Amino acid sequence: MRKLDKSGDWLPDGLEYHVAFGTNGNVRVSEIWDSKEQFDAFGKRLMPLLEESGIELSGPPELIEIHNIEKR
Repeated sequence: MRKLDKSGDWLPDGLEYHVAFGTNGNVRVSEIWDSKEQFDAFGKRLMPLLEESGIELSGPPELIEIHNIEKR
């Protein structure tokens, strides 16, 4: 996150919600984006920063279309 802050890429255009959770190196992230195109564009900037930091992903992101969001 610090590298993203310093790069000026945080908070990226199109990101509506970001939730990170987990413990001891087993972190999961869930996000809601305005569009897949904005998600993909951010991913192209994010991946080099993750690789530089030695962070490996467990697999490709799971993309799910959202039909409804309700907020209290």
